Amino acid sequence: MPDIVTVTINPAVDIFVDVERVEPTRKMRCTSPKRDPGGGGINVARVACRLGGDVTAIYPAGGAIGKLLQKLLDREGIPSIATPSHVETRENFTAYETTSGDQFRFVLPGSSLHRAEWEACLHRLTSLERKPSFVVASGSIPPGVPDDFFARVFREARKLGARSVVDTSGDALKASIADGVDIIKPNLNELSEFTGHKLDSDAACVAACRALIDDGRVKMVALTLGGDGAMLVTKERALKSKPLQIEVVSAVGAGDSFLGGLVWALAQGQSEGEAFRVAVAAGTAAVMSPGTELCRAGDVERLLPKVEIAEIGGAAR
Repeated sequence: MPDIVTVTINPAVDIFVDVERVEPTRKMRCTSPKRDPGGGGINVARVACRLGGDVTAIYPAGGAIGKLLQKLLDREGIPSIATPSHVETRENFTAYETTSGDQFRFVLPGSSLHRAEWEACLHRLTSLERKPSFVVASGSIPPGVPDDFFARVFREARKLGARSVVDTSGDALKASIADGVDIIKPNLNELSEFTGHKLDSDAACVAACRALIDDGRVKMVALTLGGDGAMLVTKERALKSKPLQIEVVSAVGAGDSFLGGLVWALAQGQSEGEAFRVAVAAGTAAVMSPGTELCRAGDVERLLPKVEIAEIGGAAR
């Protein structure tokens, strides 16, 4: 059994094209599409696998797109457990406007799942013969699936003795935190929405993270700050990374790459500080890749020595 299991209840096939200009009404001639397996947990699994981790992805799949999703994962060598769905797996569409360098992202909600279908994903997790070290639940919740689905995932993870990791937003994040989770990875907007406060300083961000940790609901917060870097906050430490000076090609997949790097490194037994360093390198590497591409292992390795981490209020290390 792998060290890492990911659960993605709203998977997708991501389509990426180049187009000269996005305009209403007019036919816009696009390049040949590139298709990648997608959805938060699936992307985390892809990154962990690229870095050399043992990982399995659990997700529902239906219709022709669901079969394509499984084929794309098989092509990347990602071990997966697909549970049957009566609805077609969704697609997401991203267009890169070559004249401006802007990206236009069209994200579909996913079709409603029956109770038996989302429960099947839980059953496949609970029936694993050997226990993983980490269970990662990431992405959005489709219609028909309860907001506390990820919280249910983590109850089963605790029975397996695995550490739980969540990357979601809104009611799904609230339910997960209320039930207790080891690691959360919000971005700044998601944490601000959750707390109901404007987080406009390092001190405010650390205080918001520590409030969750001191309540005993969360053990670690990995907070991504976009172009301002990232933070890792535990009960004992608060770390912040400096943003690396690189050319941004596409921001798609940066958060999933960050989380994939973090969980992979922790599963390898690396310290929290070193795992954070890997996460920053992976997230940065993702923005250097075009379209819906995730980080590449070679880029992560090359960037790793350049990552600067500082204790909040302390000197860079």
